[in-house]
Amino acid sequence: MSPSPSPYPVVARALSADQDHFARNAASLQRSGCEQERVATAVVYCEANFGAIDGKTANGLVRHSEKYDILAVIDSQQAGLDAGVVLGEAPKDIPVCRDLADALTHIGEVPDWFIFGMAPASGMLSSRERGLVLEAIDLGMNVVNGLHEFLNDDPVFIAASAAKNVEILDVRKPRAKKDLRLFSGRIAEVTCPRIAVLGTDCAIGKRTTANILTRALNDRGIKAVMVGTGQTGLIQGARYGVALDAIPSQFCSGEMEAAVVEAFEGENPDVIIIEGQGALSHPAYSTSSFILRGSCPDGVVLQHAPGRTTRCDFDQMAMPTPDTEINLIQTFADTKVIGLTLNHENMTDVEVDVAITLYECELGIPTTDALSGPPERLVEMVMKAFPKLEEKLIAVAR
Repeated sequence: MSPSPSPYPVVARALSADQDHFARNAASLQRSGCEQERVATAVVYCEANFGAIDGKTANGLVRHSEKYDILAVIDSQQAGLDAGVVLGEAPKDIPVCRDLADALTHIGEVPDWFIFGMAPASGMLSSRERGLVLEAIDLGMNVVNGLHEFLNDDPVFIAASAAKNVEILDVRKPRAKKDLRLFSGRIAEVTCPRIAVLGTDCAIGKRTTANILTRALNDRGIKAVMVGTGQTGLIQGARYGVALDAIPSQFCSGEMEAAVVEAFEGENPDVIIIEGQGALSHPAYSTSSFILRGSCPDGVVLQHAPGRTTRCDFDQMAMPTPDTEINLIQTFADTKVIGLTLNHENMTDVEVDVAITLYECELGIPTTDALSGPPERLVEMVMKAFPKLEEKLIAVAR
């Protein structure tokens, strides 16, 4: 029986000329055994939001992804540009494309995964986006969905994925309630330092700083493992973690604790870095409180955006100052803020340098720009707070 024609002829035409070439290439890889080392390929959908706050999943994946090889980003408003350049960074050799057909033309193949790369406040797909995801499924692409809307619960998506034998990964979907864990006190068994990266607002760069800090420590011989707490960190490849904002509140501290314990037992690290969510002072989010309660961090790195005057998505709400947030964190939990990292949005390089100097004088803690500053500053921040780790650095140097 011949296969039914694709309902998306434009995309089909874009691919037809290259099908034989990629079939031969795949066969060659299989003969050589290279398919076992292949990283899954992906295209990221981020229409009208790439480089913006609601595009943080796509932004994060372009900056860092252990799990997927990002081949293209879809955003018609940025089409033709390099994804790294859109983010104000060095070119990444990842094209930003007009639509899915344009992306597949640039790539020359159907990627393994279609990733929905936006985090809208609604947490739901629009009717147009539903059609686009179904189009990707029809082309044989697996789907990564980081929204609060679970596609595996939708009969239309269940039928479509079954027909094409593809997987839909609902990243935020929690385990069954009977399997959710309450706080047990086992966090006391974790003997290495635990550092949470919190912030003064949402979408301010906590995950990016946590990633950079984790890599910087590992690069210098300090074994660090990151525990993810949101959908983007998990999509990027965090081996331990949970999407906290999808967990019933009764279990949030317990799930947080369990993720940290699992990371400790599974990796035997020198230090554990915990990704923050929201802000403790922000009335719209409660996840920071569960992170502090569940992980019981020994130290906190605080992320702040000096150029941001009001809270993200809340224009009527002024941003807190770092000193008020630090006071709140240290009052709420038995921990200490060990350093301040800056998000340089809306700031010049000179303004960033001035802010670093002023905050260090005012707060008495190390301060740096994690994204554009030297990674050594982050390592020094941790070494100053946990001097025993410096013995590990010295041993590695020898």
